[in-house]
Amino acid sequence: MVEQSTNPLAMSDFFQAIHPPTHGGLDSDHPDREAWAERQLALYGASITLRNKGLVRVVSPANGARPDLVEATAGGRAALPT
Repeated sequence: MVEQSTNPLAMSDFFQAIHPPTHGGLDSDHPDREAWAERQLALYGASITLRNKGLVRVVSPANGARPDLVEATAGGRAALPT
């Protein structure tokens, strides 16, 4: 998704699309809430890994109103399957 974007974007904007909550949402008592939250946190970890490996770069740091905006690096584009 980052590589396909023509503009820098916040990777976290896609987390709900990748792992959406179950139909009707996940309130604090929902039995699947903890597993869903763990998947969301894992996506944050994956985002950090992509940055640490130089596959994406931060072009606009988080400012308190929005998260980091990133773009794919040449190495990140090269790492994708063709």
